[in-house]
Amino acid sequence: QLQASGGGLVQAGGSLRLSCAASGLTFSSYSMGWFRQAPGKEREFVGRISASSYRTNYPDSVKGRFTISRDNAKNTVYLQMSSLKPEDTAVYYCAAGSYSVLPSAYNYWGQGTQVTVSS
Repeated sequence: QLQASGGGLVQAGGSLRLSCAASGLTFSSYSMGWFRQAPGKEREFVGRISASSYRTNYPDSVKGRFTISRDNAKNTVYLQMSSLKPEDTAVYYCAAGSYSVLPSAYNYWGQGTQVTVSS
């Protein structure tokens, strides 16, 4: 089970940190991904981190603004978001699975947390 938190309303240019706490799975064995979905749009990859934290990867749309980290001792993955833009508004989901940009590669999903960026 994955529980995402930390979403909210923020002004453009601001920052938020999302957290995703895992339970009931061997967290340190899984790569973790973050995705987002805006109304009427497909789920979009926003970042991934390997099980050991050795590898991270981001799409160009968030590169330099978003940072993924994880604490395997706390079974938690984080998404630090800065310089937020209105187009970052979406429901953000964490997922556990294989190191991939594809949602289908992830076996476990959190419930999502809403991020709204006002202009």
